[in-house]
Amino acid sequence: MKVLHLLDSVNRGGAETQVLDICRNASRFGLEVTLVAAGGGILEDDFRDSGVEYIRLDRKLPVDIYFASQLRTIIKERGIEIVHGYQAVDGLHLYLATRGLPNVKRVLSFQGFVPGQKNRITAKLIAPRMDANISVSKSLLTYLKTEVRIKRFDNFHVIYNGADERRLKPTENSIRAELELPAAASLGGMIANFVPDPTKDQLTICRALPSVMAQFPDFHFVFAGRVADGAEDKLGNCLNFCIEKGIAGNVHFLGGRSDVADILAGLDVFVFSSRQEGFPVAVSEAMLVGAPMIVSDIEPLLEATVDGALGGVFETGNENDLGKKILGRLADRDGGESVAELARLYAIEHFSIDAHLGNLKNLYESLLTKKARD
Repeated sequence: MKVLHLLDSVNRGGAETQVLDICRNASRFGLEVTLVAAGGGILEDDFRDSGVEYIRLDRKLPVDIYFASQLRTIIKERGIEIVHGYQAVDGLHLYLATRGLPNVKRVLSFQGFVPGQKNRITAKLIAPRMDANISVSKSLLTYLKTEVRIKRFDNFHVIYNGADERRLKPTENSIRAELELPAAASLGGMIANFVPDPTKDQLTICRALPSVMAQFPDFHFVFAGRVADGAEDKLGNCLNFCIEKGIAGNVHFLGGRSDVADILAGLDVFVFSSRQEGFPVAVSEAMLVGAPMIVSDIEPLLEATVDGALGGVFETGNENDLGKKILGRLADRDGGESVAELARLYAIEHFSIDAHLGNLKNLYESLLTKKARD
């Protein structure tokens, strides 16, 4: 089966990491993938080495007819059967590229929050024109219906994001050694980019840390993730708070990192603080490696943790509740590790790259068996 995946860029983000794992494993599921990037990024070499054909194009305009014509040429020359995008703008250009090609099926994934009015209008316009839309969680469907106000849902399917367990095997590099932590130190961490939209909420974690460090002076916390354009103030607020509270020596801002496996392997507790999500790949990764976890009580994260049965949850934005949950996890390490093992087994079945690709292939096959569009 010949599939074209389209990404707006190849920077390190949730969708890009997801697609990279797909590319690395696609051949095992009989998928011949061509990856087209509309812009560059730090994962460019990784995609080139992923085992699929990588094509870099440049989209210069919000609606770029020449870019769509380039896509169309690639689709026709390679006999592409399925085209798959990950943002509304991807779906728009794939729609333009495949008009008049009734045997090519269109798929669009919704990863989570849809920023900006233009993106929402585009999503509402393009979703009904796809052969299939993918929501990465059940709760995201509600958001798309009530907030984005997409009208047609008979072509939506829920397929959870999945991470590659092989990518999550740690090396000999130790994040604890890098930070020169004392042997008795405990380490928490969050892996997520600082972004300008109201999703990732690193500041609530910072506000929770003074109470934790008052009882556990050797507790350290790492934030791993790049700072997206427009999110500089969010990082600055975190830094200023830590300095003002005298905990800056125990809080480490690592920037964008490629050694996620080594960071996860060094954590005593993984915290994911967010106000709005689809289904974050970072949570799948933490569950798959068996990291004791605490997450915000938003619907997608409750869905991932089976209403908190597979990880601690705290009231979103409530630093006092989060501080108590971190303290509880540090005080009961055996209990946390026991729950984390249950989460790992659950994640293998539901949130692994094999589970994701199996469901994705089934969807593709179902589309190809349908009659060509009118």
